[in-house]
Amino acid sequence: SSGINAEWPLRPGEFGLAMQDCDKCIELNPMFVKGYLRKAAVLKIDKPQEAKAVYEKALEIDPNNAEAKQGIHHCSQSLRNLKPEDRAKLAMNDPEIQQILQDPSMQVILEQMQKDPAAAQEHLKNADVRDKFMKLVESGVVQVR
Repeated sequence: SSGINAEWPLRPGEFGLAMQDCDKCIELNPMFVKGYLRKAAVLKIDKPQEAKAVYEKALEIDPNNAEAKQGIHHCSQSLRNLKPEDRAKLAMNDPEIQQILQDPSMQVILEQMQKDPAAAQEHLKNADVRDKFMKLVESGVVQVR
């Protein structure tokens, strides 16, 4: 069986063991949605950004999963409730955010968007640029006035 051994709810000090358990479960059966849901539930406590990504992975496997949808909503709320500087600080640890910010073409685009609103509208017509830009806005790294 690809069940999870960790007792729920977790007791203090069990975070690391629970994460190992969830990771092992996902490794053994990458299509087992409950492994992702448990991992996200553990992460959601103090890493809402990471938890949201894990819930999104669960939705890729089971697009109608109510717990994953609810988890994404909860994480988004938690992130919105953070002070902008805390949210941006959290986002800077996200490998996807780092990758976007280190992309030379995105650096040029962000600079152009900052100087020229018409350029911003033009760049946002590109779905890839728009997705990356929205990820930066949602994370608090880029602020729109």
